[in-house]
Order: sequence, then structure tokens, then C-alpha cells
Amino acid sequence: MKLTARQREILDFIERQVREHGLPPTRAEIVHHFGFASPNAAQCHLQALARQGAIELRPNQARGIIARSSKPSARGSLDSLPLIGRVTAGTPVLAVENHEDEIRLDRSRFRPSPDFALRVEGDSMIEAGILDRDLLLVHSTPEARSGQVVVARLGEEVTVKRLRRRGRATWLEPANQRYEAIAVTAADDFAIEGLGVGVIRNRLG
Repeated sequence: MKLTARQREILDFIERQVREHGLPPTRAEIVHHFGFASPNAAQCHLQALARQGAIELRPNQARGIIARSSKPSARGSLDSLPLIGRVTAGTPVLAVENHEDEIRLDRSRFRPSPDFALRVEGDSMIEAGILDRDLLLVHSTPEARSGQVVVARLGEEVTVKRLRRRGRATWLEPANQRYEAIAVTAADDFAIEGLGVGVIRNRLG
């Protein structure tokens, strides 16, 4: 495989992003990192890499750039996890219609291991280090202890909050003083969908 110096730099960047963040870069991130004048310049290099067999380009995916030479990490193999975007009201979190993309990471780095990633919307958990557009890694489970960060369904809404329990009282607590806790009553349609086990920062801010 004969690559130009620039193509090798782009391939190295893609592989590094997967190793360090569990996600390949978007085309916009490649343009920004290398200072290309237009997205077309990045796309030409990516298509050349694809023709050489160095990467696979998956259409209609924001991060559909798969480095064929991505190697397992020292601790385990890279696994594909579904990336959940905006959740359709009334559907299970892992319903197909909620899948936005997929990410690759070494699940053995997390305890318990994540089953999916959820794109966070809003700033209600910023004091817990979970920012708008970050990816929250989630372990699927209907159980959680008081004080843990959970993905919970309340009615037709899915939210990321800290679970609090005291006696028979349950509430969902934000990590932002601008928001108030949400009390959960016996009449509410409430379920824990999963436990937050890690965060992948949104690098575009």
C-alpha cells in the first residue's frame, strides 16, 4: 500500500482518534485538524485511502470512516456499540429507529462494560462533567444505587440524571444548580434504562 505523506498523516489521525476516543473523526474534524480550505480536499484524500484499502467509507454516517488497520487495544478488542441520538417518544432506548451511528471502543476499560452510547442533549449534568453533545457510555440495567448517574425513562421522555432514593422517595437530580430535581411518584411510568459508566467528550464543543 503506497500512501502519500498527507494520506499517511490522515490515516494516523483516524487511527489515533479511534484509540484515544473510541470514535473515528468526522470529515469536519479532519478539515479543521489539517487546515484544509474545503471539505472536498479532505474527501479526496479519504477516497484515495479507501481505494488503497486503508479505510472503509460508510455512506450516510457522520463518523462512517473505518480504519481497516485499527488494532485491538492492549486490554481487549474494539467493539461496536450503537450510538443513540434523540430518542423517539414512547420507544425503547435501543429501538432501531433511535440508532444514529455506531462507535468502536474497548469495552473492557469500563466496569460494568457499556452496551450503548447516548448523545447527551442539554446542560443539566455539567457539574458531573457531562456536557451538551457528549457521548454517555451506558450499561443496560434496570437497577441502580442511589447516587449513581442513570438513563431513566419518565413517561415518554428519556433523561440523564443522578438517581436519589430515601426511604420510599425517589427523585432524579440534575448536576446544575439552574435545574430542580424531578420527583418520581408511584403513579409515574418510570424505569431505569441504564447506568452511566463513562463519557466521551464532544471534541467540537
